[in-house]
Amino acid sequence: MSLLALSTTFLLAAGPAPDFYFEQTTVTLTGGRPSGPGVTSRVWYAGRKIRLEAGDAPGGPAFILRLDTGKAYRLDPARKTAVVLDAERLQTRSQMDLSAAGNAMGAEEEGSARTVALKTPRTVAGYACRGYRITAGATVMDLYVTSQLPLGIDRFADFLEWTGADQALGGLLTEIRKLPGFPLETRSRVTVGEEVHETRATVTRILVGAQPLSLFDPPLDYHLEREDEP
Repeated sequence: MSLLALSTTFLLAAGPAPDFYFEQTTVTLTGGRPSGPGVTSRVWYAGRKIRLEAGDAPGGPAFILRLDTGKAYRLDPARKTAVVLDAERLQTRSQMDLSAAGNAMGAEEEGSARTVALKTPRTVAGYACRGYRITAGATVMDLYVTSQLPLGIDRFADFLEWTGADQALGGLLTEIRKLPGFPLETRSRVTVGEEVHETRATVTRILVGAQPLSLFDPPLDYHLEREDEP
């Protein structure tokens, strides 16, 4: 799961938020045709601690980001290793990627995005959602948000600043912040020339509450390796 996708998930509502866990399926399409079966992601969030896993089965390779300590790890359960990543290099890469994405989406300028409400509500992951369409440059984004979850933007401010989303997605982010709820489904369409590229991200399960702190550190029996080691 990319940091861009994770940033989009963390953009809505106001007020403090508890810890939570969610599962999400992301599908990419070109010209209306899916490029594959989609990717399942699992995300644990506890304040300034984040854990991501991708794949159909839990317990696979994982990425841990510790904004509280400035550390990041890539876990390999098969080898029982934890690669210590260069967090500063990772942050720079994320900010560059988001800046390029913002330019391509036409979303980097304040006032560049417009929002309209969609007429048809949806139920996503068991929660009633209202739909909104945001248009910015070559990008059209449909978001279905719920007000039934106690999740808010204040809890994610450090993460958004770290990734660079608050700067790179300026106009788009401004509109997203105004939406009354937490996003459970996001559909983004970008037109490049005559070709339409689409990404659909749908939360299939979400649990709000304290998460085990052990998830946010490498297991004690894992061998630590530096990113530049063979």
